[in-house]
This record gives sequence, C-alpha cells and structure tokens, in this order.
Amino acid sequence: MAFTITLSPPPSSSTALLSPSLSSLSPTPFRLRTSTRRNSIKSWKPLSVSASSALEALIFDCDGVILESEHLHRQAYNEAFAHFNVRCSSSPEPLNWGLEFYDELQNRVGGGKPKMRWYFKEHGWPSSTIFETPPEDDENRAKLIDTLQDWKTERYKEIIKSGTVEPRPGVLRLMDEAKAAGKKLAVCSAATKSSVILCLENLIGLDRFQSLDCFLAGDDVKLKKPDPSIYLTAAEKLGLSGKDCIVVEDSVIGLQAATSAGMPCVITYTSSTADQDFKDAIAIYPDLSNVRYEAACFTHEIAACFVGSIDISNMFCSIHDRLKDLEQLLQETVTAK
Repeated sequence: MAFTITLSPPPSSSTALLSPSLSSLSPTPFRLRTSTRRNSIKSWKPLSVSASSALEALIFDCDGVILESEHLHRQAYNEAFAHFNVRCSSSPEPLNWGLEFYDELQNRVGGGKPKMRWYFKEHGWPSSTIFETPPEDDENRAKLIDTLQDWKTERYKEIIKSGTVEPRPGVLRLMDEAKAAGKKLAVCSAATKSSVILCLENLIGLDRFQSLDCFLAGDDVKLKKPDPSIYLTAAEKLGLSGKDCIVVEDSVIGLQAATSAGMPCVITYTSSTADQDFKDAIAIYPDLSNVRYEAACFTHEIAACFVGSIDISNMFCSIHDRLKDLEQLLQETVTAK
C-alpha cells in the first residue's frame, strides 16, 4: 500500500500536525489545498512513501543543512587568499571571491580543493608568498592548493569555535525524532573531515555525533558530489539499499548525488540555493522547522513519513473531486510566477 501526504509550507494561521492513520489511508492520493503565494508554491511538494519499502535511515549533508555555512567558508577562503597574497594575473589585489560569485561557484563545484583548482584553471594560476611565480607543474600546483586549503580549514575552525554559529532550525529535533523511532542517522559532507567533525561536535553536540551510525567526509571518497560515491559508501556502511534511505540536502549538487545513488532526497534550501531546479526532490523546504518525523504501522510494517504543518481550515476541501483542478491551478500558478 502506498500513501501520499502533503508536505505543506508553514501557514500564517494556526497549525496542527497531520498524522496518517489506517482509516485515513487509501490507494487514492490524499493532498491538501495550499496557498498560492509564491513562497508557498516554492516549498510545497507531496511526499509518497511505500509501506513495502520502509524508511530505515536519514542522511544529512552538513554545510547548508545542519548549518548555513556558505558565508563562513567564503570568509575563510578570502582570508587565506589575503594571508598568502594570492594574486591572479588579472588583478593587482589579493584574490577575493564575492558573494554572488561564490554562490555560483559552490553550486557548480563541490569540495574546497576542487573549487580552487577549477578557479585557477579558468582564471590562471596565481602568484603568492607560497610561490613567487605561478606554479607550472602538477606537484607545485597541488602544494599550493593543499597549503591554502589547510590554512582556510584552520581559520574556518576558529570561526566555528567562536560560539557565534548555530544549527539551522529543526535539524536537532528531526534527528532526535528519527533516532527515537529506531532509525539510523548519518552525515555525509564533501568538506574536509576535520572541519566537519568540529562543526558536528559544536553544533549537534558530542552525544549526537558519537551516536551517528555513519559519518563520511570529503576525505573518505575520491570523487566529490554530484558524484554519488559518498552516498553509495554510506549505504554500504549502513547495510541498506538506497531506497531505504532519505537524504536531506540543500543544493542541486547534493540532490544529484543522492538521486544518482538511488536515494530519495528532501531539500532544505538556503538563500544561495533557493533558485535552483529541485524538480527531482521529493519535498522542498526553506528549513526543517515545520518538518516532523512520525511512523505509522501497516500490516506489521513500518512506513515512515515527514509531516508538515497545515492549515486546519483547508483540510476539508474537495479532495478527490477537485484533485485534478487543484493540480492544474498549482501548475498554472507556478508558470505564471
């Protein structure tokens, strides 16, 4: 038996949690009316879970999901470039990645070292206090990138340890709810392992970090996202197939990695990824503050569902008779916007 339940955006009026029960489930999809406001349409998408393939694990990305970190990474990179006086031929000033450029860069290339390598290939290898003239051979180019990345990582750690950074809304609660339901938890990040460990210890707490069933960072796989290697490795370590896991990501790069690994993906976008094409996600949210984990039992099998907050006044709209009209209206509204 399969069921469909709406993951709706946070409404402006009073809300309640909708929990599926045996009497409310039928082979016919069940969806609730949503507002046609632009931000509501953006974050609305139904999530269908089959009772024959129960959710067994939640896998979280770190940067952008557990914490909104883009501006922190950009700050650390720019400070590294200034510290080593990294200058490309096109500019007499130290390299500085602007906000808009970095948003585009991080959504195009995953991982810190690949970002710098891509940039230097496109804009020319720089001079610096590491190498007075731009390095020309692969060994020295690798040394340049390694030195910059190491310094940047240490600076990023200092920012995280400053105590000014907090986890994104809803993350800790969702982790605890899934763990309480007996599900496995994992974190898979393309970032350097030492920086991810520091983030997790400071933001989710040592107890949650040590209770993770799997933790992988960019150091653990040869290929970065959007390659699915990190999620395929996680599934192997968890002893699960991809269809038994749900990934929580914030970008299209992460979404591609998850879906290529055969894993359904929930998107919790950030300001820098909000305009990306998330058509392959099973649900889209601005954050996890109104997403709940609950479990319902069907014929001795557990089917997991994410439950969003809904406006009770909309619960009794013409669900079956007007389903096609509602879907058409939503489609036309998105197109018009």
